[in-house]
Amino acid sequence: MGKKAWEQYDETQLKQLEVLAKQYRQFLDTGKTERECTREAVRQAEALGYVNLQDILDGRVPMQNKVYAVAMDKTIALFQLGKQPLEQGMQIVAAHIDSPRLDLKQHPLYEEAGMAYFDTHYYGGIKKYQWVTLPLAIHGVVVKKDGSTVELNIGENDDDPVIGVTDLLVHLSGEQLEKKGNKVVEGEALDLLVGNRPLAGEEKDAVKAFILNLLQEQYGMEEDDFISAELEVVPAGKAKDCGLDRSMIMAYGHDDRVCAYAGLAAFLHTEQQEKTVCCLLVDKEEIGSVGATGMKSRFFENTVAELLELTGGYSDLKLRRCLSRSRMLSTDVSAAFDPTYAQAFDKRNSAYLGGGMVMKKFTGSRGKSGANDANAEYIGVLRKVMDDAGVTWQTAELGKVDYGGGGTISYIAARYGMEVIDCGVPVLNMHAPWEVISKADLYEAAKGYHAFLNM
Repeated sequence: MGKKAWEQYDETQLKQLEVLAKQYRQFLDTGKTERECTREAVRQAEALGYVNLQDILDGRVPMQNKVYAVAMDKTIALFQLGKQPLEQGMQIVAAHIDSPRLDLKQHPLYEEAGMAYFDTHYYGGIKKYQWVTLPLAIHGVVVKKDGSTVELNIGENDDDPVIGVTDLLVHLSGEQLEKKGNKVVEGEALDLLVGNRPLAGEEKDAVKAFILNLLQEQYGMEEDDFISAELEVVPAGKAKDCGLDRSMIMAYGHDDRVCAYAGLAAFLHTEQQEKTVCCLLVDKEEIGSVGATGMKSRFFENTVAELLELTGGYSDLKLRRCLSRSRMLSTDVSAAFDPTYAQAFDKRNSAYLGGGMVMKKFTGSRGKSGANDANAEYIGVLRKVMDDAGVTWQTAELGKVDYGGGGTISYIAARYGMEVIDCGVPVLNMHAPWEVISKADLYEAAKGYHAFLNM
């Protein structure tokens, strides 16, 4: 294990670290879904003078050098145009803002044995047994047939009710405990207990009727409105300092909002550079970067094309040159070494909590399957940039060979021919409802991303 980031700090840096950590906790509490994260990024950007690209295209505002574009309220790309033509490429920090969770199905509400439930479908890779007996909250939107939108956020305020998934009592769970971990709780058992009170005067499904009546009174919802809803179920509660020394943060969604926030903060504190700088926050990474808001969509490419047209004229060749001449940090989290489960890690090639920002030459699984294997020349450049900026950093792989694996968006961006490397923050309990990071690693990542944008 290398040097600890904590050992490098003076009193001024420690104060800066705590300010950043507090701001990050607030970001997490505000943004538990990709829609909420996008909205918060827009709010922070507009406060610093960034304008919506669509407003420029529609002629409502003149062309600016600080612009952002949003895709379906779930993905955002922010740009500060540089002194050089966009064709010369960009410095890009990119992260994803979706996290593992439970999603309500399109026909979720049912009654059984005098209790009302919401049927769910889990999103992303989870250990299903970790999601039982927890206080959970509902975040999301319901879009009615008339086009109006209702926003739900239930379970976060002190006086809000919470919901949850039940589990079999230990006294009767002998057979259950004999099952493999991935079968102890099955996906179809992750149904949410939402009610027990019957509606007066109803004989059939009276508890379900009470819930529907409540939804109608409070949100103007009909049962069919669930069909056009995106309702996400996440752990209820705020991000908290972790450890008696307050050196860590425990929260839902560190993967990958810790890198998203560090990248956004670094971007918004960057002055105009020779090259255009960009912060890209995308959706759907946890399920393969698919869909119109995932990294595999044309949203980013189309947005850059629009900027080229506004700043000198679009051509396919200019777009290809811009993307191939760009450099990216794919800012995604890394698995932190956990001594309780040391057998899963290669100690010499692991990320350690408090060891600083992590650079990963490759991710993938088994024989680097699905990886973007970053060029040695690019890593050499980044080593000097980080060392010159005084960034504490480390390198890592994702556990022992053949133990599993995972991927990021880096291989998708690399298809354009740009230089890309995965670069993030180590996380304990990754993909669990409550994850843990070190404040020092957050601070070093923000420093590292700022140094990269200012290359």
